[in-house]
Amino acid sequence: MLVSGRRSAVPDRVQIGTVSAMPRLRQVPRSELHPFGEVMFGLLFGDRDPIDEPGTASGTPGTWWTVTAAVPDCFDHIAAGLQFYRSPDRLLSPQLRELGQLRTGWARGSQFVFSQHCKAARDVGLTEEQVDAIAHWQVADCFAPAERAVLAYTDGLVLQGGRVPDGVFDALRAELSDEEILELTYIVCTYDMHSVISKALRLEFDDRDDPITEVPDPQGNRAGLEVFVEGGNFATVDDEGPDDAS
Repeated sequence: MLVSGRRSAVPDRVQIGTVSAMPRLRQVPRSELHPFGEVMFGLLFGDRDPIDEPGTASGTPGTWWTVTAAVPDCFDHIAAGLQFYRSPDRLLSPQLRELGQLRTGWARGSQFVFSQHCKAARDVGLTEEQVDAIAHWQVADCFAPAERAVLAYTDGLVLQGGRVPDGVFDALRAELSDEEILELTYIVCTYDMHSVISKALRLEFDDRDDPITEVPDPQGNRAGLEVFVEGGNFATVDDEGPDDAS
């Protein structure tokens, strides 16, 4: 099931691929769920215990829910946030909302949030071209002025920690009401938080090793810096300091 979209069918079993489904915190078994947790698990997993048989209809393992269920009112607060942005009382259009959520997942580097909202964005009518252009929206010509203002504002919230230039805010205010801007701000910041939580606790598709690691040199060495010397040859810096040279 994709809670933020229209998918609701629950599979008997989902192939998770390379995701290990081993988050950093304890997962709550079905037998320990609070009442509303049981309702949500029924929607997401049917009759299964997702610890033993992980997987949702959208392809996620489901660890976002099995981990956050450890604190019932935290779990309920998260679910209420989903209900908030999906409410028919929202003034902000679903298309602009999903642009903000999708860009948030990409900008914060959460594969979970980004992947889920690629699907949700298509569900609300964003084109494949627009979804594909989220990473380089600044140079894409498939976004209208209101959409560009939303994307620029989202970058100010997520990438600049709320340091939004007046020019960006003026462009946003020219397209949206104060109420729509407030809704957008709350939703984007909520999903920035979700992205950070997912990465920190290694939930769902964010359960992966950090790609920023040392790469050994071609000989497999992790020490012995090669420096360029006069004459086009290379010499290895040894352990002798300047005072040790003869």
